Amino acid sequence: MKTSDFDYELPQELIAQTPIERRDASRLLCLNRETGDYTHRHFYDLPDFLRPGDCLILNNSRVIPARLLGHRLPGGGACEVLLLVDRGERVWECIVRPGKHLRAGARMSFGDGALNAEVVEVLPDGNRLVRFDYEGIFLEVLERLGKMPLPPYIKAELQDRERYQTVYSKVNGSAAAPTAGLHFTPELLERIAAMGVRLGYVTLHVGLGTFRPVKEDEVEAHEMHSEYCVVPEETAALINETKARGGRVICVGTTSCRTLESWAEEDGTMRARGGWTSIYIYPGYRFRVMDGLVTNFHLPQSTLLMLVSAFAGRERVLRAYEEAVRERYRFFSFGDAMLIL
Repeated sequence: MKTSDFDYELPQELIAQTPIERRDASRLLCLNRETGDYTHRHFYDLPDFLRPGDCLILNNSRVIPARLLGHRLPGGGACEVLLLVDRGERVWECIVRPGKHLRAGARMSFGDGALNAEVVEVLPDGNRLVRFDYEGIFLEVLERLGKMPLPPYIKAELQDRERYQTVYSKVNGSAAAPTAGLHFTPELLERIAAMGVRLGYVTLHVGLGTFRPVKEDEVEAHEMHSEYCVVPEETAALINETKARGGRVICVGTTSCRTLESWAEEDGTMRARGGWTSIYIYPGYRFRVMDGLVTNFHLPQSTLLMLVSAFAGRERVLRAYEEAVRERYRFFSFGDAMLIL
């Protein structure tokens, strides 16, 4: 299977640069994965496609302001650090710029000395282990000094940080938002719960590997990045009850899907578990748990587009994407959504 099999043409002007004013007013392309038929709706219509006894699984990870802009010591040249993974003892795995000037031993300063850092190791993939020096609580320092780590295809400045958070975000740790959840409002979640659809939460801390392009020609040759995820006891029980009663498990986002599919048993039962996952889902994969998916529109030749294609079929998904382009849908993180059932 070739990476180029997952390509499509996307005009630049369809890449959403800012969030829509009302979260649930985004458009919703509804795709039947058995027939390939699709309809055009809005996200606030989502309850029309749900049934009492279904459950929605949402990723409650919260994005940290993980982008730090500062200067190198002692020279004063500009530098940028993007926090990826907390390795403990004040050390984080990071992406740094400019890489050629930030080797082991290089020092940096942010916020007029409120936060200082030293590169302690260069990893094989080019990422750095960076040790930070600060007073107080690190997350509070980040709230003051850090910026939201928006994807590279978003050039506009984000006016309201909370628009890159889901309304149910709770557990700090992501370097990028689980964007399928950005369309929900508290009112829409209340409507869904009131109709007898139960809500369950998992946590997967999204890494920037999400945006890493697949460089290999053969899909199978790509090495997937690792992300930390957790399925709590109550969510595992909810999923097992839903399945036992004939309900559907509908994942909100590829992150929720990857979390469930990482820890599901062969027979489709779910157990509580946490740990690192590097699950790689592409066509040919047999889904154990997920019956439906709420998702955004993904980059060409990306692992996320491959996951969606594994669920609904490559040809059907690419036809739906062509239709979305024709209908001028908004793409990627701040864009419109798909429902696949």
